[in-house]
Amino acid sequence: MSKSLKLYLGAAAGTVVVLGTAYAAANASVDYPEVAVTHQKSAPVAAADAPAPQDEADAPVRLAEAHQARTTASDASHITVPTTMPEVSTEAGRFGLGRAALPEEVAAWNHDIMPDGSNLPVGSGDVWTGDEVFAEHCASCHGDFAEGRDNWPKLAGGQGTLADKDPLKTVGSYWPYLSTTFDYIRRSMPFGNAQSLSDDDVYAITAYILYSNDLVDDDFVLSNETFMDVEMPNAEGFIVDDRETTEAHFWAEPCMENCKGSVEITMRASVLDVTPDEGEDTATSEETGPPVEEQAAAPQAEPVQQAAAEEAAPEAQAGASIDMALAAEGEGVFKKCKSCHQVGDGAKNRTGPMLNGVVGATIGQVEGFKYSNDMAALGEAGRSWTAEDLNAFLEKPKDFLKKTKMSFAGLRKEEDRLAVIEYLKTFQ
Repeated sequence: MSKSLKLYLGAAAGTVVVLGTAYAAANASVDYPEVAVTHQKSAPVAAADAPAPQDEADAPVRLAEAHQARTTASDASHITVPTTMPEVSTEAGRFGLGRAALPEEVAAWNHDIMPDGSNLPVGSGDVWTGDEVFAEHCASCHGDFAEGRDNWPKLAGGQGTLADKDPLKTVGSYWPYLSTTFDYIRRSMPFGNAQSLSDDDVYAITAYILYSNDLVDDDFVLSNETFMDVEMPNAEGFIVDDRETTEAHFWAEPCMENCKGSVEITMRASVLDVTPDEGEDTATSEETGPPVEEQAAAPQAEPVQQAAAEEAAPEAQAGASIDMALAAEGEGVFKKCKSCHQVGDGAKNRTGPMLNGVVGATIGQVEGFKYSNDMAALGEAGRSWTAEDLNAFLEKPKDFLKKTKMSFAGLRKEEDRLAVIEYLKTFQ
């Protein structure tokens, strides 16, 4: 062996010894604790010895791992893991939540008014008070005479239509129990301000709806004592549901052919005007509901209606000249009255009487129309609809006759009143 090779081997061996000694000294000061996790039921945990480090570069990493293991072991030593979960009783559907409602809490929600009159609050209301309350809170949607406005529900009329292809289902024609009317008004009306009415107001509104359906007279007072005296026309129109034992025919015999096609949405409710816009005055419609003062225009029609008599005006009226220009203006104003009154060929009684021949006719004598007792009394006394009386009636109906069925405030402008009267003269 050459002398140079021996020198290299000796140097290499010395280097290995020095590096090994330095590595051992560096690791001698590091303490690697044994990691153990205890459980409720302790079990020895075997910890595998960490492999011997290969170089100094791994030392910081192992040191961090050792510290994390120590922390985990310390935290785990305080954790108790139960071997079994606590039992939750499901007996009789009880889960240990809530409590039984107190009697006063149940009573606070118990607003139901039953068909036999049970749960009725103490109170009363007459037809004429109901007329005023209805005009203030309900007429904007349901019309002044409960005839409905635009697409809002009709509360009056429809008698005898239930067998028709397109029946009109109202309080007077369809609802079997008066308690349904009272309960719904008390619970849900007026729209947007539910349960704001007093019990007396609810009695009064219900009485007015009955009157609008010709079910009571104008002097009727509805109260918790007279409630069951009212008999609804369709009280016998419903049967007891016996489907616990026998299915109704339309369930037991499903349609198998020539059935109705799929339902399609053709228009939105907002377009159909079935939902009121907040703050909108629905009474501004020219044809169905002008502003309060203009709505009086309707009264024109109504007085006219009320005056509308088949007993045409005397000869003086028949021969009276007509201002056609003024009558043309009156035709425009009369549009406000058309929702309740008809004139011309084929005119019929609606919410108000037809008005053909009303000028000069005996008051309250249109055949087939039910007037208020006071209005009919004027006719029985021989009073007729002169131009002066019509003008006074159209100006302020309730000043002319306190218990008139006309709920409009009256026509404010005299020129409108005179124009309507002139227009009505064309139908003598």
